[in-house]
Order: sequence, then structure tokens, then C-alpha cells
Amino acid sequence: MSWQDETDEIRLRRELSKQQGGEEAIALHHAKGRLTIRERIAGLADSGSFEEHGEGAGFAEKDADGNIVSFSPANYVVGFAQINQRRIVVGGEDFTLKGGSPNGAGLRKSVYAEELALHFKVPLVRLLEGGGGSVAGSASKGPKTVGSPVFADPRFKVIAAAMTEVPVVSAAMGPVAGFPAGRLVASHFSVMVKEIAQVMVAGPALVERALGVKLTKEELGGWRVHARSGLVDNVVDSEAAAFAEIKKFLSFMPENIWQRPVQQASEDKPERREEALLNIVPKDARKPFDMRKVIKLIMDIDSWLEIAPLYGRGQIIGLARLNGSVVGVIANDCKHYAGAMTAQGSQKAKRMMELCDTFHIPIVNFMDEPGFMIGPESEASAAIKYGMSAVAAAVQSTVPWATVAVHKSFGVASAAHFAANTYKLAWPSYEMGALPVQGGVAVAYHREIAAAADPDQKRLELEQKLIQGRSPFPMMESFAVHELIDPRETRSRLCRWIEWIEPLLEASKGPVRWGMRP
Repeated sequence: MSWQDETDEIRLRRELSKQQGGEEAIALHHAKGRLTIRERIAGLADSGSFEEHGEGAGFAEKDADGNIVSFSPANYVVGFAQINQRRIVVGGEDFTLKGGSPNGAGLRKSVYAEELALHFKVPLVRLLEGGGGSVAGSASKGPKTVGSPVFADPRFKVIAAAMTEVPVVSAAMGPVAGFPAGRLVASHFSVMVKEIAQVMVAGPALVERALGVKLTKEELGGWRVHARSGLVDNVVDSEAAAFAEIKKFLSFMPENIWQRPVQQASEDKPERREEALLNIVPKDARKPFDMRKVIKLIMDIDSWLEIAPLYGRGQIIGLARLNGSVVGVIANDCKHYAGAMTAQGSQKAKRMMELCDTFHIPIVNFMDEPGFMIGPESEASAAIKYGMSAVAAAVQSTVPWATVAVHKSFGVASAAHFAANTYKLAWPSYEMGALPVQGGVAVAYHREIAAAADPDQKRLELEQKLIQGRSPFPMMESFAVHELIDPRETRSRLCRWIEWIEPLLEASKGPVRWGMRP
């Protein structure tokens, strides 16, 4: 008596599952310029490292003799893989089967992805393409169960839990709507592919039916919409570029909250001095400068990964390395809103603080803060409300901070640049106060200016007098900063700071009170 027939059927089911939606469906998918889920996993992961879970899951129809005549695989593929020899969990919808709308086994496998990552405490990567649930499923005949058992945990509990314990990365690789869209944003980092990916709560047909608004998928949820809405962090030109972004982000992350990011050997000398830093901030405060250049000149060469560059553009956030150690970076961009904190910019900065707290990554802050954004649009967007949320996140942050006062520091918004025990460095270009001189003079001295024979000349005289009184040297004398430094010293100072805080970071491993949420 042998089990050969049964083992042959196991092998057959596995083979059939790899056929996905069939040759015609795969060809149609390729014609739209998109890879299949199995091709995506192969493109992302180390060669031959994918270990699928539930390979044979699906529904088989058999003839009267018990032979399989058709097989519908689970339309979610999930399992272990490796990226640069580090284990991850990776999964995604199979769009060639029902457009990624989950079948029974597919839904179970999709929920299992978070469970698997949490159980083994490894990063989770979602390669998303699907429309979520379908009304067609409610038309099936015969007895069925409805809803989840009353004793079951909410389905989304495990999604929220994953964000508090392991790095979660999601990519929109094609149309993403409904539940997959919710998963996309429940991530520490997200990316979408231009033109071929769209992200929506519901698709154009449902929007037109409900609201009478006719839009294409690209108009409704394309990259031009979401790079600026903040729904996704980064946009890329191709699926290969998405894989590269995912790999780079994960290279900065630990396996989980009980570990530290991997320190890399750096050939970039800590004592490197960049002459360009001496002149990068203009003496005319009204002229902008390139803060991204400042960041790149100070951080390890070619280590910078900017996050959400088109959202909340007055703020810059990203990840980099200092002498091989991972740091989070927050900075102002004076080329947009003079670097002022808008509602979006505040949320962007707060999100970076929470990411760094969750994974015990120290923060380097480059400050050029003119204050909260003013004006009717600012008031309508409740900018100060979201700004104070960023302030609260900063003062409650648990990781070490180093703040480099590059230029301006005005108003309440300045409090979002300092955590407890922040290492404070200042450049000679630093000035601080309740208000910028240029605007504050017009308010404080309006009568004196109006009474002058030449109001404009009087205003300029007052501005120059006050600017001279805002020298950073009294702050050095008063020990209001740790050091007033030559800008060319910034890298070496920060590299030494990284060494000082090593024991603090080691002691911080584990859960934090303020974890990251979508």
C-alpha cells in the first residue's frame, strides 16, 4: 500500500498554483506593463531565497473518478524571503486571479502575512495590487457564515500591532483600492510606481455612481495626487526602482524593536571638512539656500534616503548614516514657505519622530525655523493644531537628538526641534527670537515707522539694529548651546556625538510608549 497517488496530487496542486490565472491572464497583465506577484517577489528577494507558505492552498474541482479537472489557487502569495541575506516576510495579491479581490484562501493568507512577521519578528514587505472585497461574493448560494466570531480579535489589530514591533514596507504596484489601500498606508514606508499604480478608497465606477463625478483611475488616485497628499512616501518610475527603494529603506532598519539597526563600516572619515559649508547660508536672510546640500555634505557620502519629498515641502525628512550608524534627519527647507511649519509639514516631521522612536534611531535636526505658517490657508488647515502635535512628539521623544541651529529659530514652532537632553550646536548664521526681525519690526514699531520722513529707510535702520543684537555669541557665552561652531566642524562633532550615545541606544531596545501609527 503506497501513498503515491496522494503525493502526486500534492505535487500537481503546487504546479497548478504556479500557473496563477493562466497564460492568457498573465499575458494581459504583462501587456499593461506590470509584473506578476511571483515575478515581483523574485525581483525583490535574493535569488532562490523565497520559501512560500500555503503553496497548494486553493480550490480543486474533481471529476467522478477523483481526478483534478481545474484548480483555483489562493490569490495571495506569501512566505519568507531574504534581502541582502536578511530574512523578511513578503506577500502580495495575485492580480491575474479575480483582479486581486481575495478568494477564501487568499484572504486567509493575506491576514497570515502580519501574523508570520510578528511571530518570527522580521520585517514585512507587501507588494500590493488589488481591489479588496467584491459585492459578487454576497451573491453566492448555499449556507454560509457571516461576519467574524464575536470572540475573534479585530482583523486590523494585527496590522496595528505589526507597526509597533517590526518594520513594515508597502508598495503600490498597480491599482490598489479598499482593504489593500488601507494596508498600504499602515506602513513605516510606502512607495508607488508612476502611471501603472493608483491608490483609491474606491474606484472610478463607484465614485461616479455615488457622487456623480467621472474620473479616470489616474485622476482619482495617481501618483500626482498622492505624492502631494502624503498617502504614499515616495514615487518611482518602475517596479525595479520600487524594489531598490524598499531595499534601501530596510537597510536602515533593525529586524525588530528588540534589535538595533546594523552598523556598516564607513570609508567616509569622521573628520571630513567641507569648505562649501562656510558660505552656504547667505548673510542676507531673505535669500534661500539648499538645505539638502547641507545634509548630504555632513552625512556619510551617498547614504541619504529622502522620504516624502513632495509632501509638506517646508520640511525635509529622511534616513542617513553618520560614521556608519543610522540616523533620522529632520530639517527645514527655506525654499518652500521659508521653511515654516504647515499642517502637512508638521505631520511629516511628527511621523519621522515616531519612526525613529519606534526603532531606536537617533535624530539629527537641522533647524531653520521661521515659525508656524501664517495666513488664511494656514488657519483653514489648523496648522497650529498639527504644529503643536509635532511639538508634543518632539518633547516626548525617547531617542537622543542633536540639533544644529543653522539659521532661524522663531516662535513656538522652534520647540519642535528639541527633545529632552538635546545636543545643541549652532552656526554663526544662527538667529533666534519671538518673531523674525523683518516682520516683527513692522508690527512693534509701526507708529515710529509711519511718523518717519522716509518710512522705508526707518524700517531698514530698525531691522539692521535688531539683527545686530541677535548675534549667537551671547548664547555661547550663556551656555544656551553646547557649542557655537565653524560649520565645517559639524560632521566631526556629530560623529563624536554618535559615539557618546551608543550606550543610551543599546539601553532603549524594546517597546516604546509612543509607537508609530498610520
